[in-house]
Amino acid sequence: MMRKSRGTLKSGLLALALSLGLVAQALAGPFEDGLIAFQRADYDTALRLWRPMAEQGDIPSQYTLGLMYSGGIGVSQDLAEGAKWIRKAAEQGVAEAQHLLGTMYGAGQGVQQDHVEADKWFTRAGNQKSIDTWIKLGFMYAEGKDVPQDYAEAIKWYRKAADLGDSTAQYATGNMYFEAKGVPKDYSEAAKWYHKAADQGHATAQYVLGIAYIGGKGVSQDYVEGAKWVRKAADQGHVDAQFLLGRMYIEGKGVSRDLAEADIWLRKANK
Repeated sequence: MMRKSRGTLKSGLLALALSLGLVAQALAGPFEDGLIAFQRADYDTALRLWRPMAEQGDIPSQYTLGLMYSGGIGVSQDLAEGAKWIRKAAEQGVAEAQHLLGTMYGAGQGVQQDHVEADKWFTRAGNQKSIDTWIKLGFMYAEGKDVPQDYAEAIKWYRKAADLGDSTAQYATGNMYFEAKGVPKDYSEAAKWYHKAADQGHATAQYVLGIAYIGGKGVSQDYVEGAKWVRKAADQGHVDAQFLLGRMYIEGKGVSRDLAEADIWLRKANK
């Protein structure tokens, strides 16, 4: 059975938030509000808060919904729905979700039994330790922390993690191409990696990709596409994106001019 106790799920959610480095954001936002509601057994409120975030690509919310549906916690147990959300988190590189998805494929729970697919997800989960190490090495060489600063060495390690789909490494790789650190300056290549990270819900990557479209750097200038990505970041609480989106509504760039909407986003940015 996939059922988990309430206590196990609560501790699992906190551990996941910590492992993803999202606690600072979550504690001040709807994810934490949802967790508080969950702890009060107010599952309807928790779902109301988490579902929109999950649909926008928020990783802890996706994994949370997957656990709730898989375990029948606060909702009718639905293994297929649970697998759907767990897969979304797994595809964004969450080792816990990858391992759980592998287990589900191995047992045929919520998905058609497929041992090849199970092995694939178990392997990805196992690679996460390596990915974490590669990102740390990339950062150390990029910043000169405990090692001589070496941008070429930094991007080598970032690329290893980026090629396996890690959004943090993809964003860092984009930065290296944008800033010509260890590689020739290449705005198109930078935009490519920003896009990969943005597609996985990386808020800062979404913001800089939006700026790339607005400025036509590495991509064809497109204010509408720029506004789309800036909004995605703003919806995740990215302050710079909220401010920029407010300015875009004032100027009518990529969006219809709307001073009331501009005021909403500028107020959010100034909170």
